[in-house]
Amino acid sequence: MRFLFVHQNFPGQYLHIVRNLVAEGGHEILFMTEPNRNNIVGVRKVTYARPPSTHAIIHPDAREFELAMRRAEAALSGGKQIKALGFQPDIIIGHHGWGELLSLCDLFPGVPILGYFEFYYRSNGGDVNFDPEFPIPMERFGAVRAKNAVNHLALTLGHHGQTPTIAQWHTYPDWAQKLMTVIQEGVNLEQCSPNPAGRRQALTIGSMKVTARQKLVTFVARNLEPYRGFHTLMRALPKILDERSDVVVSIVGGDEVSYGAMPDQGGSWREVMLAELAGKLDLSRIHFHGKVPYEQHLALLKRSDAHIYLSYPFVASWSLREAMAVGCTIIGSDTETVTEFIHDGETGLITPGLNPKALALRTLEALEDKKLATRLGQNARQFAVKHLDLADYLTRYRAEIERVTGKQLAPPSLIPTRKSSGGTVRPKGSALLKPARG
Repeated sequence: MRFLFVHQNFPGQYLHIVRNLVAEGGHEILFMTEPNRNNIVGVRKVTYARPPSTHAIIHPDAREFELAMRRAEAALSGGKQIKALGFQPDIIIGHHGWGELLSLCDLFPGVPILGYFEFYYRSNGGDVNFDPEFPIPMERFGAVRAKNAVNHLALTLGHHGQTPTIAQWHTYPDWAQKLMTVIQEGVNLEQCSPNPAGRRQALTIGSMKVTARQKLVTFVARNLEPYRGFHTLMRALPKILDERSDVVVSIVGGDEVSYGAMPDQGGSWREVMLAELAGKLDLSRIHFHGKVPYEQHLALLKRSDAHIYLSYPFVASWSLREAMAVGCTIIGSDTETVTEFIHDGETGLITPGLNPKALALRTLEALEDKKLATRLGQNARQFAVKHLDLADYLTRYRAEIERVTGKQLAPPSLIPTRKSSGGTVRPKGSALLKPARG
């Protein structure tokens, strides 16, 4: 089969499925992207010119859409070159958020598009004004809705959509949900596996040294920001550290912003929270690692005694899935983003995501009750085995490709995966995961 993948940051969400198709052999795979240094053997990377910065005369609320349309224009130009060389895809797969797919249906009429729908923005009932500490005035609601411009255009193309979680599917209007399939993403269960001796071993990463007798509390985010509950974590640490002299805290994440905004007062959110809590924290037991290599990330999770994962009602991080696969004892926030995975008292502990005192008490509960922590970690691992196996994800994704193209990738006996225990979720089908709790 001939595949055209499209994502401005190759390989984006498509690393695993592309590797799987390459390993199977017999496919022609092109990947259109903005220039970067990433490469996958067996994949032909085709770059398009990076769009110029948004012109100053564009209204601020429309700049994201304007950039998306420039990407659509650039991708169309790149697609024309591909087509001129004789490449006719059997399917186009890409992320709708960046705008690159919007004109490819005109260039390749009749070719099915399987587009990734990540999130539908709302002015209420979602991430906007979820946190009363950072209110967004009514005058900005139009800007929030404007972020759906590409979403809406993509949904009118008449092609196929997929999204990775039920929570993200729920953010879309009912009429849009009918156009999408939920394909739960997976993790490598062998790579992300529990270390039976992990919590009894010493660990050194950078300047952080954790002895075999100390308890390690972990927190991971791409960047340290309120969207991922960093402010709640920091405000919970004084009580956690005061109650447990044996606790060491590991915080992984950068000082930029992935979601939301930088602090009004300047600096990073790490600097703001450290200033707010000056004199209340034992900084000798808190380690900010910044962004770390993946191997160190896994080493921290495997050694973790309590892993804190908080989020506004938004998209779920890969680190949550990885923490479950590793068998971490997870303390999560009470948003559907998290409760789709963490069921209170079963696969982890749930706490109000904006309540530092409650977070501290639940974390201490996990640290003090060894039997509870062990049971929760084992259940998290079992949940990952049942629902988050990378092999199952690949089976589900391949089945969706076959459905939209009407072509079979390979005989079922040759697909390199074990029997799926999850299945594909469709709007009126059976649920892959339990209903959200919290």
